[in-house]
Amino acid sequence: MITIHGYSPSGNCHKLRLLLEQLGRPYRWVETDSSRGQTRTPDYLALNPNGKVPMLVREDGAVLVESNAILHYLAEGSSFLPDEPWARAQALSWMFFEQYSHEPCIAVARFICGWTALDSPRRDALPGLRARGHQALAVMERHLSRHPWFTGAYTGVAGDGGFDLAAYPALCDWLARVRATPGFVPMPPPAPEHAALIAASG
Repeated sequence: MITIHGYSPSGNCHKLRLLLEQLGRPYRWVETDSSRGQTRTPDYLALNPNGKVPMLVREDGAVLVESNAILHYLAEGSSFLPDEPWARAQALSWMFFEQYSHEPCIAVARFICGWTALDSPRRDALPGLRARGHQALAVMERHLSRHPWFTGAYTGVAGDGGFDLAAYPALCDWLARVRATPGFVPMPPPAPEHAALIAASG
């Protein structure tokens, strides 16, 4: 059985749990709170010198890191990863978009709102992150107005970073379709101290 080291409030970790549940594949989850330094211990760094989650460990001890690489590995041979080269490239294109245009804005804004103090200088970055995040959401909205599917774990909790999704009806419809898929598991809510910060961040 594979082992996933992940932090449940992280979208990059949650998307692995979601895929594994939808595949019906057995796995062991090791909760690893990166916000409390649990990815910086000598034992963890011996497996993943980059000190991040998620991390997949096979029964033979082989390690795979980087969330989208893990998704690709897990989805191989399933309906979640197309066999046809062009369709597969399109899926990979959206995975790259998620990591380079979506996650750096929406996930980082969410982190700043929920995991940094209200007087943190990092909050100065929020207006720029939100502007770029809305650009990414607009790209997704345009695609979803013509096509029913693609993936992206952080969109469902974009509100935690101060993004109002009401202006993106096709995107909201897609989120509803994702929630209706067999095996769907929602991302757990932030711990109370993080939820309080998010609420105070407006």
